[in-house]
Amino acid sequence: MKHLLATTSALAVLLGLAAAPAFAEEQTAWRLFVSDHAAPVVHALDMETGKAIETFNVKVPTSLYRSDSGRTVFAVQGKGDTISVLSSGISFGDHGDHGDIKVEAPKLLDVTFEGKKPSHFVDHGGDIALFFDGEGVARIVSETNVLEGKPAVREVATSAPHHGVAVAIGDYALTTEPNFEKPDELPVGIRVTDRSGATVGDVHACPDLHGEAASGNLLAIACAKGLLVVKESGGAPSMEMLPYGERLPAGKSTTLVGGRGLQYFLGNYGPSAVVLIDPKSEDAFRLIELPTRRVHFTVDPVRAKFAYVFTEDGQLHRIDVVAGKIDASLKLTEPYSMDGHWSDPRPRIAVAGSRIVVSDPLKSVLHVVDAESFKRGDDIALEGKPFNLVAVGGSGETH
Repeated sequence: MKHLLATTSALAVLLGLAAAPAFAEEQTAWRLFVSDHAAPVVHALDMETGKAIETFNVKVPTSLYRSDSGRTVFAVQGKGDTISVLSSGISFGDHGDHGDIKVEAPKLLDVTFEGKKPSHFVDHGGDIALFFDGEGVARIVSETNVLEGKPAVREVATSAPHHGVAVAIGDYALTTEPNFEKPDELPVGIRVTDRSGATVGDVHACPDLHGEAASGNLLAIACAKGLLVVKESGGAPSMEMLPYGERLPAGKSTTLVGGRGLQYFLGNYGPSAVVLIDPKSEDAFRLIELPTRRVHFTVDPVRAKFAYVFTEDGQLHRIDVVAGKIDASLKLTEPYSMDGHWSDPRPRIAVAGSRIVVSDPLKSVLHVVDAESFKRGDDIALEGKPFNLVAVGGSGETH
């Protein structure tokens, strides 16, 4: 009996230990990936300290795109006919009542995608579509497979090389339809194909197609006369044209970003304005005039009601997307004229948690703005011409 009591007591202790929650600490980690306008490098910075973690070499100067999960950053090198992939080193696990964060060293993966003139990158639910203009081909991969070093590629060919884009939605692929009469001009529509490559339905007209973004369960594609709004219906995509409002002046959007937390889209509209787009509203388009020409814009993924626009006079403007107006402005740089070539080095914006970061390529510096107070913080010096910015991070528990 004494032996049984002792065994029972020991088992109770073990069960108690097993039931006790593992010790956890809250951790916040944000990283900024910065490409150089002239040099074939990508810098990884720790935004909690402002210090560089690592510099990665690529083939040619690159544009950067982060995946929706933030686990990967794709370096699209249009002039190098290749796409490199970096692991951000930050990942999250969802445990229902809380999320875990795992922080490791960032690294350049031993994975590349080769092809003529890669351009657009689109992530939809972890399926990443990479479009190669020089071939008119989309290559679709799973982010999970890319991280495992075994990217099984599904190719979707269009009928001709062109400056296009593709989106993977489940078993379907949306690809741009080239302009056959004038192949060097923008696409004229969207074709839907299934996994066998068969076309589903008719081509959806979208003349002068350029610009796409997702917000919540909606995808928007910018056309000459409005936005093609895409929804999933029974697992398949359905589309409806949202014409530009009659109160808008003549013009169109060619770049879109999607709201996070609030469902809306922000687009350019002429050189000196942006437009807020709510596809579910009767008054879907709200134009916001800017003091000078627009350089770059983005939305705030943390503070859902804000978006930011940088203008050529060196000012960063905060937009209240609920009120539909600029509610604060901050002078950050010397003027960056929009005259000249479209690809000249000019500032870009990224939001890294509680910080808004604006690159200043001609001064070799990153300007940091406190997102809560909208006041300047400490600048970060970075050699060369820091240009494209991608922020990855968040908060979670570590065990």
